[in-house]
Amino acid sequence: MADAPSPSEAPIAAGTPLALADGVTIYDTRFLAGGSPWRLVRLSSGAARVVESWREGGFVEPGSEVLARTLTDQGLVEPRWPLVDVVDDVDVVIVTHDEPRLAALLAHLDGLHVTIVDDASHDAASVAVAAAAAGATLVRLERNVGPAGARNAGLRATTRALVWFLDADVDLDDAAGVLARLARHLGDPRVGAVAPRITGPGGSRWRERFERVASPLDLGPHSGVVRPGGAVSYVPAASLLARRRALGDGFDDKLRVGEDVDLVWRLDGAGWLVRYEARVLVAHHPRDTWREWFAQRVAYGQSAGPLAARHGTRLAPLRADVATLSTWSLFFTGRPVAGLATARRLREDLTERLDGESRVATSLTLRALSRGLGASARALSRSYAPLLLVGVLRARARRRVLALWVLGTLWRWRESRPRASHVLLGALDDLAYNVGLWRGAWTERSLTALTPEIRGLDRLVAQRLGRP
Repeated sequence: MADAPSPSEAPIAAGTPLALADGVTIYDTRFLAGGSPWRLVRLSSGAARVVESWREGGFVEPGSEVLARTLTDQGLVEPRWPLVDVVDDVDVVIVTHDEPRLAALLAHLDGLHVTIVDDASHDAASVAVAAAAAGATLVRLERNVGPAGARNAGLRATTRALVWFLDADVDLDDAAGVLARLARHLGDPRVGAVAPRITGPGGSRWRERFERVASPLDLGPHSGVVRPGGAVSYVPAASLLARRRALGDGFDDKLRVGEDVDLVWRLDGAGWLVRYEARVLVAHHPRDTWREWFAQRVAYGQSAGPLAARHGTRLAPLRADVATLSTWSLFFTGRPVAGLATARRLREDLTERLDGESRVATSLTLRALSRGLGASARALSRSYAPLLLVGVLRARARRRVLALWVLGTLWRWRESRPRASHVLLGALDDLAYNVGLWRGAWTERSLTALTPEIRGLDRLVAQRLGRP
């Protein structure tokens, strides 16, 4: 990313329409909660009036441009830029390796500047025929270099200001519409890349029905700013629209899996915003066999080791504050009275920090406890299944551990109603990810990818030691 220039830090221009971002809540007119990562912002009386006007959608008024910029960067408000026609400014780069759906995708890209990178397909002739039929430029690699290296080859072979990376196995019924709705976010000069929501295409097979509601690339129904530790911490490159000047050297071609996570985090580190647009849907086909499906999940987990070597605790599988974690730990170790006392102290501490706003503090405490429990249980089932298995083997802890395991499996569907078959496949999905995660940690000879991030621990230790 060394070659990428720093993005503009211009304020959001007066007259720009905007609204509160998904999941953001106003408490007592003075407190704004949400963003990426989640935060609680105390507003001045003047700022509170401005933000209230944005609750259902409004405009940046003269004098509020810097406030709009700050809250946009924090993921608390979202500018609603107009649709733009960027067809002549976009190079579409598609990487394929013996993907039979390539021709179907190309049929929907008429009028776009398409470059196909054939990553050493065995049937090179079929790729060449599909490219010629679509009028696309073909770059043939004689040695398979993986998605990162192949995308970089496409990047070097193109010149336009915007690059739209697409996997060869995505479905696009309205490519021009998808592109326009993604490109509108580039009206913000700080946005370096934007990605849609990726879902499964559906179908009659068990895996297809599961992927429709729980694709590993589906990051949920809420749009927002993408950054480590946020509600959406990365976006996949299955469909990624980016500014060429933000990409710098492109993907890390040493990574066979997780190269898109690495890119997004490097963009964030360079000062660019990356946006997730959940209102735009793109379908991505699941693997064709059970063996391939399971291996894909294992590979996703195994990528955590190399990513952790590059990005450290940004990859923490569990992020929790010590107060919430302590509260639920006491409950699940059979000390509910102590757990209630800890929760009460958390509420009292919040009330003091919020200048006596007990109602707001109560609401935030309940939110922190409920979400903390769900997120912690999810991390246990998704990343720490071997530890849960040890707990299950202990008769006294078995029921509590199984309850956590079930909660963690179900937490991914907290905003929908899963079928029993979805839950079973979800558990298998988690198992495969666990296998890969622990294998990756072993291969890297590092526990970084398994190390949780517990916020507030330093303050607790200082109190125990009697320090101020």
